[in-house]
Amino acid sequence: MKRFNVTGVCVPEKHYMVDISEKLAKIMEMIDYGDYFTINRARQYGKTTTLLMLSRTLPPDYLCISLSFEGIGETMFSNPSAFCQRFIMHISKSLEDVDKGYAEQWIDETVTDFDLLSFHIDKLCKDRSIVLIIDEVDKTSSNRVFLHFLGMLRSLYLANQAGRVNTFHSVILAGVYDIRNIKLKMINEGMYAPLESESNLYNSPWNIAADFKVDMSFSPKEIATMLVEYEKDHGTGMDIAAIADEIYAFSSGYPYLTTRICQCIDKELGGDWTVHGVSEAVKIMLDDKNTLFDDIYKNMENNKPLHDFMYDLLVVGNDNGFNFYNPIIDIGNTYGFLEKGKNNKTVVSNRIFEILMYDYFISKDAILGKRIKGVTRFDVVDSGRFDMELCLRKFAAHYAEIFNERDAEFIEREGRLLFLSYLKPLINGQGFYHIESELMDMRRMDIVVDFAHEQFIIELKLWRGEVEHERAYEQLAGYLRSKSHTEGYLLTFDFRKSDRYQPYAKWVDYDGLRIFDVVVN
Repeated sequence: MKRFNVTGVCVPEKHYMVDISEKLAKIMEMIDYGDYFTINRARQYGKTTTLLMLSRTLPPDYLCISLSFEGIGETMFSNPSAFCQRFIMHISKSLEDVDKGYAEQWIDETVTDFDLLSFHIDKLCKDRSIVLIIDEVDKTSSNRVFLHFLGMLRSLYLANQAGRVNTFHSVILAGVYDIRNIKLKMINEGMYAPLESESNLYNSPWNIAADFKVDMSFSPKEIATMLVEYEKDHGTGMDIAAIADEIYAFSSGYPYLTTRICQCIDKELGGDWTVHGVSEAVKIMLDDKNTLFDDIYKNMENNKPLHDFMYDLLVVGNDNGFNFYNPIIDIGNTYGFLEKGKNNKTVVSNRIFEILMYDYFISKDAILGKRIKGVTRFDVVDSGRFDMELCLRKFAAHYAEIFNERDAEFIEREGRLLFLSYLKPLINGQGFYHIESELMDMRRMDIVVDFAHEQFIIELKLWRGEVEHERAYEQLAGYLRSKSHTEGYLLTFDFRKSDRYQPYAKWVDYDGLRIFDVVVN
């Protein structure tokens, strides 16, 4: 029986997998054209599985040489001679399965520098269309030897285009970083200072690479192909389209997250293939300790500019336009954090990452150490139902006691985090929240809270006058209708200090909807 797999490479004979044939067809077009390119995507984004499936689907007129730099050790990169010898050895191993006699010609060869390696590649590729695939190319790439190797491939490619030598028909390098980011990483960390004689190597060791624009995330339609395969074996009667849409809503098609949700439903929720089951799976995932989530926290801890950018984006609500030439946005996109949203806005790439980052900021912010006391889950949960009205009333009462000495600038930056730090322990274990980041700006944040089988929509606003407050009703009403809700909640932070303005909490009927309007100051 097949199963869902989130560790290592996925194999069609053993694992339930998304049908990526359309993606493979687009990659094959690049190979047929003779492109050299990089597949750089975030960790656990299906790169290795894609390369495996690609090597399986290559037609017989191509010879595939596939190797990985993961776990290969620094010895290979200690000097050009060591690299060339190991590279020859790996090529020989790849050739054994398809042409043992030819492979044996390579085993005893002594190749001590890149000029000799170029000569042997010319000889190897004379009558063959060879595709070279190197996975995890950025694992041990922080040195000159690797850049010289890229420079050699570039020189061979250009000479081949001019008809002077033979070289690999196509070269595919896969890793988290693209070649440009590898150089920047090396220079920023003091691992590489280009010598004057290496200026060309530093500037463009891989400027022959074609743009790789294949979307490797999974669409709802593609997610459905994996569910169809599962349904054939198990006959659950699930609504495949609805489940695929809901999985996509949380994961945005990030391969690891998509498969992990399915794995949780299958193994940890007893096959609860419902929309609610997807939410429950996400709740389980948020308590996961795994290498992907560890990387998120590590990258936030080790990169202060990235940390501050994410804080301004998520907590403050700064409207940052998406631009790859902004190095912080570029590295956030490389890590899989950030992507281009509607109207060219920078947004967090999926809801699960967004929740993790909010939880991270809540746990790290020392100011939030003065948490609201005296409010427990038992106060707002009755018979398994969450009382959001009471939750907001208690927040308003305790907010006035604890935070009334804070100035407007503090509340404008921290008010949302204050509320989330209050909400999180009340729903932990039975629920979670996520932010509708596409609708968020400095003045507005929409929070969706899932608790048991209920969902609550809360809009957080800063007071900007009566006209803006009335407009907040209209905005919230539009969002409620889009989610088929008839009730919503509006929480406004008000900076007016006059005695004429008092905080309040009341239900308001608005255009056929009910809105619980809470103002705190």
